[in-house]
Amino acid sequence: MAKLDYDRQQIENAIDRIVARTMRMDLTWDWPCGVAYYGISEAYEATGNEAYFQQMKERMDELIELGLPAWTVNSCAMGHATLTLYEHTKDEKYLDIVRSKINYIENEALRFGDHVLQHTVSVNNDFPEQAWADTLFMAAFFLLRVGVLLEDQKLIDDALNQWYWHIKYLQDPKTGFYYHGYNNISGDHMSGFFWGRANAWAAYTMSEVGKRLPECYLYPKYLDVVGSLNDQLAALKLVQTENGLWRTILDDPESYEEVSASCGIAAAMINKGNPLHVKYINKATKGILDSISEDGRVLNVSGGTAVMKDREGYRQISREWIQGWGQGLALAYLAGVLNYDKGAHDGAL
Repeated sequence: MAKLDYDRQQIENAIDRIVARTMRMDLTWDWPCGVAYYGISEAYEATGNEAYFQQMKERMDELIELGLPAWTVNSCAMGHATLTLYEHTKDEKYLDIVRSKINYIENEALRFGDHVLQHTVSVNNDFPEQAWADTLFMAAFFLLRVGVLLEDQKLIDDALNQWYWHIKYLQDPKTGFYYHGYNNISGDHMSGFFWGRANAWAAYTMSEVGKRLPECYLYPKYLDVVGSLNDQLAALKLVQTENGLWRTILDDPESYEEVSASCGIAAAMINKGNPLHVKYINKATKGILDSISEDGRVLNVSGGTAVMKDREGYRQISREWIQGWGQGLALAYLAGVLNYDKGAHDGAL
């Protein structure tokens, strides 16, 4: 296997700084915290640093004690860290929360078409019959992890069904890129831009399926997942910038480089394990490390982004502030670098 070019101590130091800065954030029970604490979970698994796990556990216990919100697709992102807490403690209170989220997704969440999850950010019907790539991380990936843990075939099938239809709705067959969203009522992609972080949500979660689903090759819809990922990564490598990053609109040379998207895309390349991608991963590692401040803030991460109306809408999203998803995706990437040589890749698929 081709080798990554990195300094382990430098990566571990960066992880330590990011975790420390993330734990200083006042994140509550919603998707920014869900992605951030997923990253801390991955950092813990990669480094074995118990302090990461204990800090996360203490904060999540505090949030549980304060009271949990009504579930949405976005708030189900917190299921990832909750699942990690259960896996390592076997405390049933965490599994009860996981089951509650699963009950919401399976029995209450808004759906359309072929049982496709509508993206929701609140208890309101914010985006009727819209599929967003974000849902793949917040809900589909979570469904898969729970299905595998509990050996629940229904959950695994539902997760794969989400990827299958999001691929059909969101991936452009001509370019291999993903659109941000799809409106089933109007039958279009709304403004129709290839938003960087949408491509990260799609690529990263698809790359995790083969790692986490035993005998993945026996599921016909997995072949759509891996086919989609192959096409997407082959396209994404062509729009990596000289700085090793990807832009907030992938094919727009005037839009800014965006680090959360870059982390998710490069992490997908790590998971995929294609030796032809190693040079792009190495380039990304430098760009990402250069985007981490001394106090552990991941820089140049765009704020929360709806499906914007036009190109300028995406270009003008602020990237001045620390964001939970930037912290978490950077941790997932750096953990992936440390785990690269231990990875089980999907071979010829």
